[in-house]
Amino acid sequence: MNEIDVLIEALPYIKKFHNKKILIKYGGHAMIDDEAMTSTARDTVLLKYVGMKPLIVHGGGPEISRSMDKLGKEPKFIQGLRVTDEETMEIIEMVLAGKISTEIVSELIKHDGDAISLSGKDSSLIYAHKKGSSKIEGIEEEVDLGLVGEVDQINSDLLEMLVDNNYIPVISPIGIAEDGTSLNLNADTAAGEVASSVGAEKLIILTDVPGVLRDPSDPSTLIQKIRISEIPQLIEEGIISGGMIPKIETCVKAIENGVKSCHIIDGRKEHAMLYEIFTTNGIGTMIFE
Repeated sequence: MNEIDVLIEALPYIKKFHNKKILIKYGGHAMIDDEAMTSTARDTVLLKYVGMKPLIVHGGGPEISRSMDKLGKEPKFIQGLRVTDEETMEIIEMVLAGKISTEIVSELIKHDGDAISLSGKDSSLIYAHKKGSSKIEGIEEEVDLGLVGEVDQINSDLLEMLVDNNYIPVISPIGIAEDGTSLNLNADTAAGEVASSVGAEKLIILTDVPGVLRDPSDPSTLIQKIRISEIPQLIEEGIISGGMIPKIETCVKAIENGVKSCHIIDGRKEHAMLYEIFTTNGIGTMIFE
């Protein structure tokens, strides 16, 4: 396909999503690999310059664990959920708000995208409460994960003000409790909540897999489109399993709260986000009502 054909194919999508908010959740490879980070940042700025309003929420699990190792603190997980004591929370804030967020902002600015780094604590952006002790599958007694939060409310006015003034907000998934305590939030969940609160057209989750696969070992079995009504069946059949379940649950909740479509795409593939938004076939899995 030559360059002009590419632009012509993209035109209806550029028109359709003009002035619409697109929430991008940076995760996986797009966060660790410098080249992938640069490419993803450049693509995000491109979305802005063709008239969309991108917002970013990012994760940082591997980087947090690495920093904990360096500081001589052993990361502790229960069924994949990070146990967060006060010392761990300090490291999480340092890594997410102090390091990763500012690195993403630097990349965006390098490509002429005005970006601003925010933690969920800034201007009470993400109000949350401490998740109490809860039952975790496979464990007899209830488990308290420590300073882990559940989102109560998003200060969407702040985000609206920033995107209306051409800024790309880069948000660290840290919540603030009523008493000012910092809380560790799941980045996918935070992304879904922010997308819903600002009325985003799309939620795009960058991961390290091609999308939802019928056979995990065969990328050609990618399911390109899933209606939310089909999801329980896919979970029952074990096609959606493990770490994909919380991502899918985030998508379902976001769609129920007004987000038009969610996309789970492979952040390791160059320009995956542009293929997904601007081409008829897309590249990952789209979830819609």
